[in-house]
Amino acid sequence: MAANPFALPSSFRVQTPSFYFRAPAFTHSPLSHFSCFSLSHKVPNKPLILSCRCCALTINANQSTLAHSGVMIFPLFLEMGFNEKQTEAILDNNAALRFTPLESIHSRVHLLQSAGLDSLSLSKLILKRPYILTSKEIDTLLNFLIGNCNSEFDGQIEPAQIERLLNTADPRCLVGFETKVRLLLQFGIPKEKLVHVLNNVNLTKALCLKSIEEIEITLAYLQRFGGPNLILRRPLILNYDLDTHLIPRIGFLLDLSGNNEDSTSIVLHKFPFVLAYSVDHLKDHVEFLNSYAGLSYEEIFKIILVYPSLFSASRKRKIHPRIDFLKECGLSSNDIFKFLIKAPLFLSLSFEENLANKLVVLVKIGYENRTKELAMAMGAVTRCSCKNLQEVIGVFLNYGLTCEDILDMSKKHPQVLQYNHESLEEKLDYLIEEMGRKVGELLSFPAFLGYKLDGRIKHRYEEKRKILGEGMSINKLLSVSAASFSSKSRRKPTIRVSEGK
Repeated sequence: MAANPFALPSSFRVQTPSFYFRAPAFTHSPLSHFSCFSLSHKVPNKPLILSCRCCALTINANQSTLAHSGVMIFPLFLEMGFNEKQTEAILDNNAALRFTPLESIHSRVHLLQSAGLDSLSLSKLILKRPYILTSKEIDTLLNFLIGNCNSEFDGQIEPAQIERLLNTADPRCLVGFETKVRLLLQFGIPKEKLVHVLNNVNLTKALCLKSIEEIEITLAYLQRFGGPNLILRRPLILNYDLDTHLIPRIGFLLDLSGNNEDSTSIVLHKFPFVLAYSVDHLKDHVEFLNSYAGLSYEEIFKIILVYPSLFSASRKRKIHPRIDFLKECGLSSNDIFKFLIKAPLFLSLSFEENLANKLVVLVKIGYENRTKELAMAMGAVTRCSCKNLQEVIGVFLNYGLTCEDILDMSKKHPQVLQYNHESLEEKLDYLIEEMGRKVGELLSFPAFLGYKLDGRIKHRYEEKRKILGEGMSINKLLSVSAASFSSKSRRKPTIRVSEGK
C-alpha cells in the first residue's frame, strides 16, 4: 500500500535537509542549542531570510501556534509536494494558516482526501484557494457530504463534483448548503435519488449562488409541471435561473398549448432538454412551421406533444428541406400535419446517412418521385433502419412476391415496409404452412402482417377453425375487435333437428 504523501509523522519530530522561513517568524522563539543558522541579507529593504539546516528538529506539541506556523508548516507543505516558493505564496494568500494548529490543518487535509480528491487535484486546489485549509464553511460542507453523521452521502458524491464546487464557490456561498439540499427532499425528491441529483447539477449554480427563498420559489413553480419527476429526468434544470430561463421558456410552451398545464408537463417530461433552448430558438421553429408549412399553432403544438425533440433539429439544415420534400410530393398543409403526426422523426433524420438510402430502395420497387405515395412510404419507413427495409423487400421476394406486388401492398398498407424482417418471415411461414393459404392473399389484406403472431393470429385461427373449418376469411378473422371476437366465440353453434326425428 502506497504511503500517504499528506500524512504527518506519528511524532512531531521532523527530519529535513533544508527549509526556509521569514525571520519575523522566530522573533519570539529561542533558537535551539542543536540548530545552526546562517543569516544572509542580499537585497536591501527585503525581508531577512533564515536558512535552517538541521539533522533533527524536535518540536514540543505544547509550543505556541506561532512556533508551529514558523517551523512545522514548511516541512508539511514540502511533503505535500509544494516547493518553498509555492509555500510562501500559499501563506501570503492565507495568513490564517500561520496561526492555525497543525492538527487542524492535518485534519482538513485528511477530510479532503476522504472526499476522494487525489494528491494532484488537492495540491492544485490548495495552491489556487489556500483558504480551503482554514475556512469553517468548508469544514461544515465536507462534514455534511462525507461525515459520519450523514452516512447517506458517504462516498457517493463524486470527487469531481466536490472539487468543482471548492474551485468555484466562495466560502460565504456555502452557508446554508445543507438546508438547501434538505429542501429538495421536502420538494419530493426521494432520498435514494438525491445523490443522483447532486451528482448531475452544477452545485455552485444550483444551490450556492441562490438563496433559500429563491430555491423554494423555483421548486414551487416547477411543481406545476411535474415537480420531482421533472428534476429527476434532468437535474440540470436546477442550474437555470427562474426569472430569466425557466419562466420565459416554460411560459412560451404554455402559451402555445393554450394554457394547458397538463399538456405542457407532458412535453417537458418527454423532452426536458427543451428548457436548454432560448425562447428565440423555440419561437424560430414554431414560426417557420406556421409561415412556411402553413400549420396552425394548435397543429404545431400537437406535433410537439408527439415529438418535442423537433426543437433539436436544425431549421435550416433539416426542417426546411424536409418540408420542401413534402411540398414537392404534393402534400397540402393538412397533409403535412397528418404526415408529421404519424412520422415526426422524419424531420430529424440525416438525409445522407438515412433518408437518401431509403428513397433509392423505394424508387427501385416502383415508387415514382414527387408523389404522395412516395411521401407516405417515406413516412412509414422513418422508424426502421435502411438495412431492415432491404431485408423486408428480400423476404417478400423470397416468398414469391414481385416488386409490383410489394408496391401494391405498401400503397394499401405502408406499414408493411417497416415491420421487423424476422417477425415477418415467421408470419409468412404460419400463413402458408399452418393455415394453408397462399402468399397472394396478402395482396388483398396486407394488414395481416401487422398483427401479433402468438397474441392474435394463432389464437383466433385455432378458435375459429373448430367452428368454421379451414376456409375462413383472414380479414374478418383478425380485423374484428377483441370484445366482438370473444362474444362470438362464446356462442354455441345452432343444432338443426330434421323433421320427423
